[in-house]
Amino acid sequence: MNNIFDPRDAGYYIAPQGLYERNKARPFLGSINCYRRELIAGEWTEISLVYEVGASGLADGAWLKLAFKFYSDWALFQTTDPTGANFVSAEYQAGDLVPGQSAATVQHLKVRFDQKGHERPFQKAIIVDIIDGYLNPGDRIILRLGDRRQGGKGTRIQTFVERDFRFRLFIDPLGSSKFAEVPGDVLLNIEPGLPSTLQIIAPRLVTDQEPFDVLVRIDDAWGNTCRNHPLLVLLTLHSPQGTIHFAQDTMLAADGWAIARIKGLSLDIIGEWALSARVEAPFVRAAQTFVTVDPVKGALRPLYADLHVHSDDTVGTNDTLYNLSYGRDVAGLDVLGYTANDFNITESRWEKAVELINQLNEPDRFVCYPGTEWCGNSCAGGDRNVIFLRDEKPQFPFDNQGRMVRSFEWNEFTAGTIKPGTWPVDELYAAYANDPDGHLMMPHVGGRRCNLDWHHPELERLVEVSSAWGQFHWVYAEALQRGYRVGAAANSDEHQGRCGGGVPATAVFGSRGGLTGVLAESFDRAGVGRALRARHTFATTGERTFASLSQGNHLMGDVFSADLELPLEYRLLGDAGWEQVELYDGERLIWSRDLHQELGFAEGKIRLRLGGARIKDRYRGAYWNSEIRIIGAVIQGFRAYGFDHPEQTVWRKNATTLALRTETSGDIDSLEIDLSSLAGAEIQVYTRIDSYIKVGDPREPQSYVHAPEAAFTLSGDTLLAQSRFVRELPGAELKISLERLPASDLPRELTGQIDLAALGLESGREHPLFLSARQRDQARIWTSALFLNV
Repeated sequence: MNNIFDPRDAGYYIAPQGLYERNKARPFLGSINCYRRELIAGEWTEISLVYEVGASGLADGAWLKLAFKFYSDWALFQTTDPTGANFVSAEYQAGDLVPGQSAATVQHLKVRFDQKGHERPFQKAIIVDIIDGYLNPGDRIILRLGDRRQGGKGTRIQTFVERDFRFRLFIDPLGSSKFAEVPGDVLLNIEPGLPSTLQIIAPRLVTDQEPFDVLVRIDDAWGNTCRNHPLLVLLTLHSPQGTIHFAQDTMLAADGWAIARIKGLSLDIIGEWALSARVEAPFVRAAQTFVTVDPVKGALRPLYADLHVHSDDTVGTNDTLYNLSYGRDVAGLDVLGYTANDFNITESRWEKAVELINQLNEPDRFVCYPGTEWCGNSCAGGDRNVIFLRDEKPQFPFDNQGRMVRSFEWNEFTAGTIKPGTWPVDELYAAYANDPDGHLMMPHVGGRRCNLDWHHPELERLVEVSSAWGQFHWVYAEALQRGYRVGAAANSDEHQGRCGGGVPATAVFGSRGGLTGVLAESFDRAGVGRALRARHTFATTGERTFASLSQGNHLMGDVFSADLELPLEYRLLGDAGWEQVELYDGERLIWSRDLHQELGFAEGKIRLRLGGARIKDRYRGAYWNSEIRIIGAVIQGFRAYGFDHPEQTVWRKNATTLALRTETSGDIDSLEIDLSSLAGAEIQVYTRIDSYIKVGDPREPQSYVHAPEAAFTLSGDTLLAQSRFVRELPGAELKISLERLPASDLPRELTGQIDLAALGLESGREHPLFLSARQRDQARIWTSALFLNV
């Protein structure tokens, strides 16, 4: 059978002359085109897309959706102020008519923007409604993103690089709300910007004579590694005595990522070495990092892992090879865990990804694991990552009994209703409980945060305390408080192609990706897997820092009977200076060390700190619009720390007032201020806290309902007397602090002992003791717990 008719069979009838032939030659659903192909990450520009109506036409009441993926951080569009930034408009242009054809009757195109206007992954949507009339085939609709015709700034495009970024157009030709995809996506290549910052990646702790690699790269202002920039970098290594050990020129790669790897470096003098890099290029910041050499021979240096990385197999950016190669060659990771959203990946893509992972896995250089992200709603247990630790074929998407091991199966290629698979998390436990040593399961906080009402003690050995979604001290402390024997992990949950402690974007991923430090006995899948399951880990907010907590021969993660006569021992290695160390027993703070107080306060140095999140669930970011006014003292200088990208910023509003705009998702941002004197001064702090704008006009702030504003006034004399003022706010560790700062530099290395007997721990039960520490730049670190029976 066919559906081909010949109009000549109709006999005599009346119709516009030649219209049938012309419309039959058109694509039925039309076509969309863009005059641009290349864009620079984070640039401000105007982009026009032209939709030519197809043979279907568009009925009165029809609508269109220009959709793009939800994890893109393209600036939110607005439709209310044509003179403002990110204004989006739609313009109708009539096509040519043939003899006898009536003109289209459409009178108006109404434009709106909805962050959840379509289906995942193409959720963000510019929506155009056809008002009071219809459109003919051949008519055009011009969409201007960042319309500048009335003086607007344009639109700030996505800040991270992507090959073949896609705009996809869906139309509802009949006005029935049944959408069809217009064939031929608009594809854009988003490229890195100009070089801005050098980065040096090296292990923070090595043993003497242990060879290691140093990686140097150059990034743009948004943290994208530049490409095709063969710049000459001067790399200098200073010994612990401060003498220059070597100074050598290194050329960044001319093709591809602008990186250079110095292989097989080894150091024989015990102590802290300093590596610095600079380039003779304008506006490029130099870099410095530190490597501490220990005398212990035969031990393996701490390895740095990112166990939660996505690719475009599901909801990530760029393909799997790109992401894994970036982790190895640009981020300098030792260990990487690829995680596919379990409901989203096709079986063929999964098989190809596992094959690639096995090819890239290389003992003593780069350990790579396949894994999945079980995407259950919080009411069913919440997100859990499953990492397959063994070399054999993972039991996914089916187990060895042929049962589907997915939360459910749905992607853009499937149709029909959503059918549950392995659901709730109880069934996920049942799928892998027969081989706990071959699996690592990690509850984590992302979009669907983990629900700790569920826990499997043999499978779940680590909890993710930090990721690009934010910092979650509370989830780790809660797990331990419930009596769960879990260790600390931090990963990127990277959707934007920059794993390994990556740079945050500006949307729901509001924090820097983290790293998991691993104390393994061998640098291969088996050795790293044993260390992960033994909880011999620490978690950082993306830095190559180091932390350990032990008692005698027992490492963090161990379960043992404590000797009250032996102290706890800790060690911290950082780069920006440690300012605070805290020891927790589950959720309870039981010991702390304040380096500011130990070093002594400066007379005129203060700091405003903003931190925490509004809520524990998705869209948790607290958007701070703040001012600090100083009366009776002169502001001599100021510096921001913890600000993650160019749109988080601070400026001098006038002679007495500093203003700042930033966002925290559990992390902490700070503003340091140098004053002529605190004595006799008055400090006024005001902040408005807004929510993530999911629905509505992005130009209209949406206040955080539980704490829309906060303000206080404090005299300089009061701050001199008490050193710190803290305003706790309703939310997830949401708070404002005003505090004094020391005059001296903070230590990069911190060691000490804690008298266990003096802590007064309750006898007859197990105590999960872990350290959390913070540096001056607000970077944090957590150790896995010592599980002490007292």
